[in-house]
Amino acid sequence: MSSFADLLGGLATPRNYRSRRFSSYDTTGANRDWVVVPAGEKKALAQIDGPGIIKHIWMTVNCTDPLWPRALVLRAYWDGEESPSIEAPIGDFFGVGHGKVANYMSLPMNMVSGGATLDRNQAAMNCFLPMPFRKGARIEVENQSGSEVQALYYYIDYEEHDSLPEDTLTLHAWWNRENLTQGMTRFDQDYDELFVKTCNITGEGNYDVVKATGRGHYIGCTLHIRNVQYNNTVHTWFGEGDDMIFVDGEAWPPALHGTGTEDYFCAAWGFPSGAYDGPFHGISLAGNKEDWSGEWSMYRWHLESPVTFTKSIRVTLEHGHANTRWDDWSSVGYWYQAEPHAAFDSLLPEEKRRPRPKGHWEKP
Repeated sequence: MSSFADLLGGLATPRNYRSRRFSSYDTTGANRDWVVVPAGEKKALAQIDGPGIIKHIWMTVNCTDPLWPRALVLRAYWDGEESPSIEAPIGDFFGVGHGKVANYMSLPMNMVSGGATLDRNQAAMNCFLPMPFRKGARIEVENQSGSEVQALYYYIDYEEHDSLPEDTLTLHAWWNRENLTQGMTRFDQDYDELFVKTCNITGEGNYDVVKATGRGHYIGCTLHIRNVQYNNTVHTWFGEGDDMIFVDGEAWPPALHGTGTEDYFCAAWGFPSGAYDGPFHGISLAGNKEDWSGEWSMYRWHLESPVTFTKSIRVTLEHGHANTRWDDWSSVGYWYQAEPHAAFDSLLPEEKRRPRPKGHWEKP
């Protein structure tokens, strides 16, 4: 990976591509610079023929459905494929779950919001992950909410190339959710007792972040947790679940085995900082850092050294130590691979993607 110094130092090097853009600008010359997406309909944002690389996507949305970030679905198709390589709720794809937006910055992804804009659940959303294609590309948004998207503004900036190398990999992003994760304990059981009574030496029952076959490399994920387990008038810590990444069909032990959820996301001691944003890791949305209640979104990018695979990869996380927790988990995993890719599991319908109602056992 190039350093920032290399990036700046290379600015004087000639480039052999043509700069292009799709956007929602008003072609009449007026200021109606948005598109409308009726409820239940799809809108193609870009249809590109020939080889190229999308380098930047910017979007912002105005919709009366307050949970539009979960109801709108972003899809990308490369090289004429029928199965999307990117399929995720739009808010989750850009780094924040639970049907919400936030103000945070990471190197490849960010949201820009604040004040009254944040109160209205609106944000500018940016992705800088390169998205190459050799024959063509199609980017679309589907409005699965019951409300019209009154305004969708967007830029899709890309490079038009004469050709790309035959071994060029394409970007993939997959959304998953388990609501609730299947824990091994009762809601009212003392969680601390489980550290000495429960073990996981197979990875069975782990939460799946990525499941892929072929050749490529995993570059990171966003994880969204709604803390549900509530015991003795307090919420309990939702972390301690190890990250386990199984490469090329290996059984136990996995190629990469970690020490806890907070450790994988480059933090420690139960996310005491609350929300923070760094280039490679951060918490884009934080609940109550005193008792870990509420809704959390976090991200980890492996841009410095992606995890390679030649046949398959399964990126997993334990939901609590040894999968003992019952919580609402969702995620987007990101990776590059050679096509063709295995078709994703069917995306959950819109009503099953929405935030869960608060249970009677949860903190008021």
